[in-house]
Amino acid sequence: MKKRHIYFVFLVLGLNSFAIASSEAVHAYAIDNFFLFICAVLVLFMQAGFAMVESGLNSAKNTVNILFKNIIDLSAGALLFYFIGYSLMYPVDGNGILSFSGFGFIGEAGEPGAGVLNPQMNWLFQVAFAATAATIVSGAVAGRMKFSAYLIYSIVLTGFIYPISGYWKWGGGWLDALGFYDFAGSLIVHALGGFAGLAGAIVLGPRLGRFKRDGGSRAMPGHSLTISTLGVFILWIGWYGFNPGSQLAIVGIDNTNAVMMIAVNTTLSAAAGGIMAMAFAWFRFKKPDLSMALNGILAGLVGITANCDSVTNGEAVFIGLVSGVLVVLGIMLLEKLRIDDPVGAWPVHGLAGLWGGVATGIFGGHPLMAQLIGSVAISLWGFATMYALFSILKALNFLRVSESEEIRGLDISEHQEEAYAGFQIFTAE
Repeated sequence: MKKRHIYFVFLVLGLNSFAIASSEAVHAYAIDNFFLFICAVLVLFMQAGFAMVESGLNSAKNTVNILFKNIIDLSAGALLFYFIGYSLMYPVDGNGILSFSGFGFIGEAGEPGAGVLNPQMNWLFQVAFAATAATIVSGAVAGRMKFSAYLIYSIVLTGFIYPISGYWKWGGGWLDALGFYDFAGSLIVHALGGFAGLAGAIVLGPRLGRFKRDGGSRAMPGHSLTISTLGVFILWIGWYGFNPGSQLAIVGIDNTNAVMMIAVNTTLSAAAGGIMAMAFAWFRFKKPDLSMALNGILAGLVGITANCDSVTNGEAVFIGLVSGVLVVLGIMLLEKLRIDDPVGAWPVHGLAGLWGGVATGIFGGHPLMAQLIGSVAISLWGFATMYALFSILKALNFLRVSESEEIRGLDISEHQEEAYAGFQIFTAE
């Protein structure tokens, strides 16, 4: 064979190998980004779950108000996270505490390959997390906050408060340098929202009639446990986008194995949380309580979120069991302190989120001191900033509706519409 023929053969083989390698990179890029897209949609679907849980656990006369707040959290939050939040959370050049890369910054797509995320896709996944952090507060302040005040809160938290503390870890800030670990957001998302909700509940004060003057309390059951139960199932399903999606890739044996383990750990912790909350509440109150079991499932999901990639299946069960006990104790503590949190937002997201951060140090192999510092820092950041904001709004008489409006219901007083219309009887004129 002549030399030029040999050169030609090697050239063809080389080009073919390059084409195969390039094709594999493009396919891996497409699969990883499509995987994250599906997970982002699942997390966005969690907004429906939150809306159902919160509305079902509250009075029917406030249903429109609660649903509207969940809509605003996502709609206004998406715009704020695009214009400001994402740039605060993922700046090009960070200083560890606070940095900003410019309004509407998302970034340009790089060369396709396995594990490479399109910046647009990464933004979509992250905005779903931002909306989740904001909507946690909705249930804690239900039934007595002005809609305009809640709109201000949602804008501030999604545009500023959440992205800044998110940058501290996920954007490479000071907590990341310290060794703090939060895989999918037990602290960064859930504890932040839970402690923000606690601040709102404290500043607002309890709903009218919730606590007696002699120190006792009155139960104010929600209007539909059916809707709330549906909401918990939706949230549980959505969590398979929240936790497995935080692996950020599925191509490759290591990524695939990690995603599968994360999904199983998520399932086990949720199940253990629900069973333990039911059992502990049954022992304490002498009856099985559905709402406690529902909150136990959510607490188990929150507790495993920080460490679902780092613990064994058995450890995931234990984390869920502890979460189930903590959520019942947290609800009891709030009642003793006369703090009105209608849906248990702080016990579910704040308390179980703290436990998730600590459990990551105990079982996940990450530095315990860094976990303690990060858990306290993020929780205090959420509580202090939102306490200040709610206090300012209260001082301006811009926070809480009047007594007559609260008695009538926020659906009518704030929105002039009802979720369950058509029950009034009209006489013919």
